Amino acid sequence: MKFALATLLLISAGSLFAAPTGGSTCDSLSKLNLPNVSITSAQSVAAGAFTPPAAPPGGFPVNLAPFKSLPEFCRVMATLTPSSDSDIKIEVWLPASGWNNDFQAIGNGGWNGTMGYGPLAEGVKRGFATAGTDTGHAGGSASFALGHPEKLTDFAYRAVHEMTVTSKAIIQNFYGTAPRYSYWNGCSTGGRQGLKEAQKFPADFDGIIAGAPANYQTHLHVWSVWVAQQVNKTPDSFLSPEKLGGLHKAVLATCDAGDGVKDGLLNDPPRCHFDPKTLECKGEDLPNCLLPAQVEAVQAIYAGAKNPRTGKEVFPTFEPGSELGWSILAGKQAASVASDSFTYVVYKNPAWDWKTMNLDSDVALLDKTENGSIDAMDPNMKPFFAHKGKLLMYHGWSDQLIAPMNSINYYSSVVKNLGGDKKAADDIRLFMVPGMAHCGGGEGPNTFDQVGAIQQWVEQGKAPEQMIASHSDKGTVDRTRPLCPYPQVAHYKGTGSTDDAANFTCASPQ
Repeated sequence: MKFALATLLLISAGSLFAAPTGGSTCDSLSKLNLPNVSITSAQSVAAGAFTPPAAPPGGFPVNLAPFKSLPEFCRVMATLTPSSDSDIKIEVWLPASGWNNDFQAIGNGGWNGTMGYGPLAEGVKRGFATAGTDTGHAGGSASFALGHPEKLTDFAYRAVHEMTVTSKAIIQNFYGTAPRYSYWNGCSTGGRQGLKEAQKFPADFDGIIAGAPANYQTHLHVWSVWVAQQVNKTPDSFLSPEKLGGLHKAVLATCDAGDGVKDGLLNDPPRCHFDPKTLECKGEDLPNCLLPAQVEAVQAIYAGAKNPRTGKEVFPTFEPGSELGWSILAGKQAASVASDSFTYVVYKNPAWDWKTMNLDSDVALLDKTENGSIDAMDPNMKPFFAHKGKLLMYHGWSDQLIAPMNSINYYSSVVKNLGGDKKAADDIRLFMVPGMAHCGGGEGPNTFDQVGAIQQWVEQGKAPEQMIASHSDKGTVDRTRPLCPYPQVAHYKGTGSTDDAANFTCASPQ
């Protein structure tokens, strides 16, 4: 009797994850007729048999390990043409068994132009029917925009929406039923895409994860170019990795213990007040001191980019504790992902010189040219929340590419639009991550289950009160911490290991 009951329970549990009957075979999806959609391939992929395309010349080698544990799935490839100049590639991966009845779309980075095979694989492993897009062009430059305004619109928002609509139709045909819930999961440009979806197409998703969103992309790119300008004013202004390392150590020496725990992390960086002039070289130029021109550059960067005429902030800036990552933007050349906005979108001139960028006139021209098509700054999320949509944002305090205060600024604008913290808490939450770099990595705990958190919130109505993040060294977890909904921060209880999340509690800043 006990054996029979156990067997029945196992069968019942398994049925929760089984794909619905009454759908189509994978091969038959190639004949699916959808408006402005051409299915170019629909093939079953055996478990562990998928191999992603090789990295382009000069790119990082592809790690094949995550794909070896992929279950069997149906891989659908399609081209979408919502305009006469559109060439949007999408892929929809459909678990052959164990579908969780949900859909997850994954976001992109930078100017896109590639398919996110890693996130696609992770989605399928979690049981999602998962989709991604190249947003309508190949390659990571904005050069595609020259003479192609429709392709710029595809990148701005249309590709993601069209992918979402098409993916749901493919899922319906394959499984014989529509997805129960639809989720967006993206960071950086993917965070911007998620916010744009909620603002422009509020019915597309039930839950949106928007990490480190580049939702103020125009001004983000201005600030990024400006950072390079600060460290290239004179030969003495440039900050080598050794100089940045010395600066970082000095910041930690000044502010690390201010949160009650000396652990190499700043729990609440805006509370850190560090004067770079204390590092000014007294004599010869040494790695652990700053030349006067370097002091000036660091002071400017901490102060942020401001319109020289009005004094208004153009975009937030790096937070104390992020110095080890500055060299990406503070290099000998401006980051191309940023200068491309002027080169290919504003001036349409590949010879444009980033050193000439002006924080007043050039910013005004960029705002006029972009005209809100790419930026996702609308604070009115009420239509998205009206159908019980949930928005989970996160951002690393040590982000070296997108200033973390940008997320706080946008979050605060949404909360204000909803009528305050109490009214907003059921719909939107922001988690700031001490020591985490751009979308992951960094010195602090940087791995956490945002997907599980958004699912629980959407499906069970349980908003995340905290998320446990971990940091690993050579594959071994060496520290865990709770991530707290902003403006709360993690406070040490006073006893036990400071590397154990159980010894911290979320509370308002002290």
